[in-house]
Amino acid sequence: MNEKTDAIKGILFDKDGTLIDYDLSWAPVNRALALAAARGDAVLADRLLSACGMDPVSGHVTPDSLLAAGTAADIAKGLIEAGSTVPLAALTRELDDIFAASVEMSVPVTDLSALFSRLKAKGLKLGIASSDNERSIRALVQRFGLDDHVDFIAGYDSGHGSKPEPGMIIGFCAATGLAPTEVAMVGDNNHDLIMARNAGAGLAIGVLTGTGTKESLGRFSDHCLMSISQLDEMFV
Repeated sequence: MNEKTDAIKGILFDKDGTLIDYDLSWAPVNRALALAAARGDAVLADRLLSACGMDPVSGHVTPDSLLAAGTAADIAKGLIEAGSTVPLAALTRELDDIFAASVEMSVPVTDLSALFSRLKAKGLKLGIASSDNERSIRALVQRFGLDDHVDFIAGYDSGHGSKPEPGMIIGFCAATGLAPTEVAMVGDNNHDLIMARNAGAGLAIGVLTGTGTKESLGRFSDHCLMSISQLDEMFV
């Protein structure tokens, strides 16, 4: 596509809203976690959803909100600040369990195995870096047949820090032998794109299959795609 794209030798993907459609996959999960945090109190659950970034009526999630970009610990803290009485450690564990179980409800934005296979055939290293836990990422990799295509996996609990810190990209580079300038970071919110900037990544690519919009992603992205399906057009 251009000289900057030609220099890319690896792609690091966010998971939710990037590999899987956020609205189709996460709306029921968000409602379930709020109800769990509210211990079945539906009125409180709606209040918790609103406080963490989701309109309980429409299901719309605000870009870069806790539900859009936070880790289980971040979301648990926000739920407690908004009125949940569940202790932080216990609620974080419950959320991690809910997130891991939700993989079976995940709706991919495209045929992930086919896309990853094509990108690997172009000689690209591939990784997944998510604010979700590593267990959930590995379950998704297994479910969609990505085991042979993925060179690196990082969740918030994998020891690389959390977004938008640069650690996940640095870890991807260490695992693949690439320099940050040879890496494209692909994600649906600014935590992903700012992580790319903080790490000195070669490209920051936004996608519109999650909570981000062209407006919200425009400041930090080099490109904004409708979905990861368009990566085939970028890396030819």
